[in-house]
Amino acid sequence: MSETVSETPVDGDAAENGSASATPDTDAVNGAGRGEPGDEGGALLIREGDIAADYLERLLDIVDYDGDIDLDVENDRAVVAIIGTGLQSLVGHRGETLDALQELTRLAVAQKTGVRSRLMLDISGHRQARRAELATLASDTAKRVADTGESARLAPMNPFERKVVHDTVATIDGVRSESEGEEPNRRVVVMPDR
Repeated sequence: MSETVSETPVDGDAAENGSASATPDTDAVNGAGRGEPGDEGGALLIREGDIAADYLERLLDIVDYDGDIDLDVENDRAVVAIIGTGLQSLVGHRGETLDALQELTRLAVAQKTGVRSRLMLDISGHRQARRAELATLASDTAKRVADTGESARLAPMNPFERKVVHDTVATIDGVRSESEGEEPNRRVVVMPDR
């Protein structure tokens, strides 16, 4: 029996990015793992956040934008958010400027710590909103696939977006997901679990 694969577009203007690429174990690099605040790995994550905040504050001064910086540790990574109004140009089309700023911030952190950073940067809640949008898309698609028995191929996504979709699909019985293709056209396919 052949499977029908349908294209499900993703709203291009709300696309979010963030690298969710695998990170090598940092224990061998610096003698400490990543973890919760209070342990050595947590201390590294807090330090990453502090370095990122300093870097981003200087950047905001240079471009003459106002924004508050919020630091957190979530899911074994430092999370830095710039909160304010009028920051859309720092997000850019489909989050492309935000992606670039995140990579620059990760490089600044890695230069100071000597360890590759998995830091996540958000600006004005862009990533948070995109995560919710993708979770809804993934849930709706998975339910449709479970009901029809037909696979669905989503529009190309970056690694962060694909991870949100995979994590959501994994919580729904009767379906599974896989990634296919090469960057930048790599996409998620949701299929019946057989």
